[in-house]
Amino acid sequence: MHPSARIAAAIEVLDDLETRRRPAADALKDWGLAHRFAGSKDRAAIASLVYDALRRRASARWIMNAETPRAEMIGALLLARGHTPEQISAAFSGEGHAPAPLSEAELSALAAADLAGAPDWTRGDFPEWLSAHFARAFGERAAEEGRALAARAPLDLRANALKATREQALAELEHLGAQPCRHAPFGVRIAQGADGRAPALSAEPAYVRGLVEIQDEGSQIAARIARARPGEQVLDLCAGGGGKTLALAGDMDNRGQIYATDSDGRRLTPIFARLERAGARNVQVRAPRGPDRDPVGDLAGACDLVLVDAPCTGTGTWRRNPDAKWRIRPGALEQRLKAQDEVLARAAGYVKPGGRLVYVTCSLLVEENEDRIAAFCGQHGDFIAESATESLDRGELPTLADAASPHGPGLRLTPARHDTDGFYAVVLNRAVR
Repeated sequence: MHPSARIAAAIEVLDDLETRRRPAADALKDWGLAHRFAGSKDRAAIASLVYDALRRRASARWIMNAETPRAEMIGALLLARGHTPEQISAAFSGEGHAPAPLSEAELSALAAADLAGAPDWTRGDFPEWLSAHFARAFGERAAEEGRALAARAPLDLRANALKATREQALAELEHLGAQPCRHAPFGVRIAQGADGRAPALSAEPAYVRGLVEIQDEGSQIAARIARARPGEQVLDLCAGGGGKTLALAGDMDNRGQIYATDSDGRRLTPIFARLERAGARNVQVRAPRGPDRDPVGDLAGACDLVLVDAPCTGTGTWRRNPDAKWRIRPGALEQRLKAQDEVLARAAGYVKPGGRLVYVTCSLLVEENEDRIAAFCGQHGDFIAESATESLDRGELPTLADAASPHGPGLRLTPARHDTDGFYAVVLNRAVR
């Protein structure tokens, strides 16, 4: 496909998203099935265009003074891809399968493109209804943090301590330009290509052999401050696909026991293949078996560590899921707050005296993080929130002193400040009776 035809296809997909309000991956898949002449490179290029337009939707609409998929695409080519107005005009030639030529209004908008005077939510490319929440979390830095969340994310990996050192992983992936992460001691980073694509790890021996696992550096740091030790009894209460479970297994050197469960058994499906590939032998997976049976009920009051990777709005993951920020609605936040309170209360029952509960979200909203911890500690006086300084010292993370939350206990990791996905993590120590 000609590059201009790819742009036209991306606009078609964006129009589908605007009409049907569904995940971008679903719309892209359907487009590919309906246009089987498009090769894999074409589909990847179209997906990259779509995601870039979603990343910069608000600012693109502002400079183009229009709220259409076509305006989003034109604005994204300028803002996200750095194309000149002349290059954009050439791509919109109207010839063959190219989009229709730019109108006089569109040409004028491109020539005068300026975000000066735009509100924070527009400059930061996040939903308007979240303005007050972002202002509370970041103050004058709201737009800056939003822009960082609108950038492309690198591919982060974790060297699997059960099979390799980080130095060995870096050597194995040197041909991909692998570099050590800034903060996580086992983190390995691979930059995306100019087309927004990361290398296909499924063809890399280091991945196939389990020397590395895909895990954002922020997620690695959250698992690190949990301080899982060899011989401990550990419960991962919201294990999902097992990313943090695997990190905990590495920290424990396969000694002790990890119990991995989730309220939705379907989310656990990928964990089995990942455990086998990683060589993690100290993990029991316990899927739910009906609403009235607790799959980990026998662990009440017995765990040294309970990790809660709580359900949340996912605002910290927008670099990887740019369409998610436009699909989220205010009602979803209210539902998440209730679910977070419930899972924290449940988790407390599994922690033994002297044990610790680690609460993690991939959200940057104070309401889902510090507010929830304040409410929990107010109702559970035997749990004491650990200071960020203590968590960083015990987790051997000396480069993250600026990650201490200004809103309460715990760490706040953001793409603008730490070049990670957005994460919140706090350690709650249970007093010895």
